[in-house]
Amino acid sequence: MDLNPADLRRVDVFENATDEDLEIVASNSLQRAVEDGGFFFFQGDPAAYAYILLSGRAKLLQTTPAGQQVNLRTIQPWQIFGALGAVRNPAKYPATAQALEESIALAIESAYLNQLIQTRPYLSFGLMHQMTEYIQEIQERYRELATEKVERRIARALLRLTSQMGVKENGGIELPFTRQELAEMSGTTLYTVSRILAEWERQGLVGAGRERVILRDPHSLVKIAEELEK
Repeated sequence: MDLNPADLRRVDVFENATDEDLEIVASNSLQRAVEDGGFFFFQGDPAAYAYILLSGRAKLLQTTPAGQQVNLRTIQPWQIFGALGAVRNPAKYPATAQALEESIALAIESAYLNQLIQTRPYLSFGLMHQMTEYIQEIQERYRELATEKVERRIARALLRLTSQMGVKENGGIELPFTRQELAEMSGTTLYTVSRILAEWERQGLVGAGRERVILRDPHSLVKIAEELEK
């Protein structure tokens, strides 16, 4: 796809970059197209590239020793991911990046990005800020898994997704996610998610399809997420 280097300023870590820096990054990168269900990289691979998602959606997931997949984060266009190799060498990807639909990302060699960091403080601070946000988000997810009921975790996951990618359609807020993906995000099983969504659908809180969930009553989901009285 055609890329205007100025569009890279939409990426948090490049919002303070000069036009010259954006030109340099664009000219020293390559685009990778991945089909729906394909992978940008796998957990444990050498972290040779950092990626900026240009189109589509992707998820970062980890596989537990028991074989369960946990969705750590959903990646939207103009977000950077897989940048660990740019700040630590050698490094391996701590998670797998899988496309949730046909996607295109800009791949920047980690070694090259590291060179840029040495002389551009805004880039160093931007990456540090992003990784701090990731750590805080993962800590919050861990706390939820350790202390909260599954209904709260599913409600919180739906509300997080609503703020990130919800679209008002069909008399509610539509989220383009499967039940399996929702199970991965909330640290539970497909059976449990299906059971809870079926009950919420009966109550009129959601509408559940094969690859989407529609929030009919977000206010009630907030009550469940925060354990407020109905």
